[in-house]
Amino acid sequence: MGLKNFFYGNPMPAAQVPAEKVDKSYKRLRMQTFLAATFGYALYYVCRLSVGVMKQPIIDAGLLNATQLGTIGACLYWAYAVGKFINGFLADSVNIKRFMATGLVLSVTMNFIMGILGVSAMEGNIANTTLFVVFAVCWAINGWAQSMGAPSCVIALTRWFPLRIRGTFYGFWSSSHNIGEGLSFVFVSAIVAALGWRWGFFGAALAGMIGVLLIVFFFHASTESKGLPPIETLAGEIPSEPVPASEKRAEVRRLQAAVIRNPGVWILAASSAFMYMSRYAINEWGIIFLQEVRGYSLTEAGAIVGINPIFGLIGTVFSGWFSDAVFKGDRKYPAFVAGILEAIALCLFLFGGPQKWVSIVSMVLFGIAIGVLISFLGGLMAVDLVPRKATGAALGIVGMASYAAAGLQNIVTGVLLDGQMVEVNGVMVHDYKYVSIFWLGAAIISFLLPILNWKRKKQEI
Repeated sequence: MGLKNFFYGNPMPAAQVPAEKVDKSYKRLRMQTFLAATFGYALYYVCRLSVGVMKQPIIDAGLLNATQLGTIGACLYWAYAVGKFINGFLADSVNIKRFMATGLVLSVTMNFIMGILGVSAMEGNIANTTLFVVFAVCWAINGWAQSMGAPSCVIALTRWFPLRIRGTFYGFWSSSHNIGEGLSFVFVSAIVAALGWRWGFFGAALAGMIGVLLIVFFFHASTESKGLPPIETLAGEIPSEPVPASEKRAEVRRLQAAVIRNPGVWILAASSAFMYMSRYAINEWGIIFLQEVRGYSLTEAGAIVGINPIFGLIGTVFSGWFSDAVFKGDRKYPAFVAGILEAIALCLFLFGGPQKWVSIVSMVLFGIAIGVLISFLGGLMAVDLVPRKATGAALGIVGMASYAAAGLQNIVTGVLLDGQMVEVNGVMVHDYKYVSIFWLGAAIISFLLPILNWKRKKQEI
């Protein structure tokens, strides 16, 4: 089987499900797909955030500095940004089950290779410059692989869930971000603290392999691929105009081109970009901030930052249901309130003082707010604006902007930190004054931009 056939081959089942078994089969397979998408993508995240946990030990070992680590992180996000755009468009046409599984296998491989490189570096077999270059290349490949996950999941949700409850289950699925982040900050931190930073990569790789198995056995590309009627028929929705098989790809391209021209999607992409700057500022640098500024150990810092994704579950799960049930699918007001809450949480985290309870409260609020914003600004509000068949394109645009900004944040933060060193008790540490202003400013801009979309309607093509 060629590579093209592997990804584009989407064989239909030999027989359709009998009418009397359709409802039972649909509900069972829909739940399998939802759970595989949620937990499979959570384990994607463990393979993405592993470096963020290991920053301080790597710096302490004298192998890399903050600027180099920021550059390595940026390589992932920039590759992810380009990949999210391209793979978002590809995912509308490919076999999303194979697509998603392949991405996670590649991500697992990069984490494993970097673990081996870490062992060699500590034994003095690799020069620091070489380690930096190879880490950057591996993490860029990981970024591309990571971009194959979210489009596959969201497209699966649109193919398995009716419009009336799509926001609810999108919110539930968005909790995968929080589950994955929590596992990274708590599970990987514990491994690093107990066994050393190299083992953090091996732990992440093991978690990723579990995710691959979930996707292979329980993630299903569409209702039709399992012998069921189209989702519009199952949900009692008005079906879209039938398109001959020979013209389907051209029809998808036409819809995608219209999405590119939709200014509302680009406004949401810019808003998500600034939100991702502040989000990944905490995910990538929050632990080292607590170690250097608050004096916490790696385990303490990981546990506190790990509170953020745990409470993010509340934000993501609650957001979709609340906006569907109370606001009838209108996400703008909950998103605005969540943006304000995120800015308040960042103020507490960065300027609230040394008391541990202040850091804990800030991460509780930050988690809830980011949980809502990831769900809304990071995808659902853009999906709501475009036709179902062009969902991947909308996500590609938003994802490209979001992760390009996340990569830029990593570079700017690393440079600002290395350029602002201060002496504390005879030890040179990073000064976070300008970095804090940068992070907070991004958060404020992110919740102001969507106001420009408040009167915009769903795109009709």
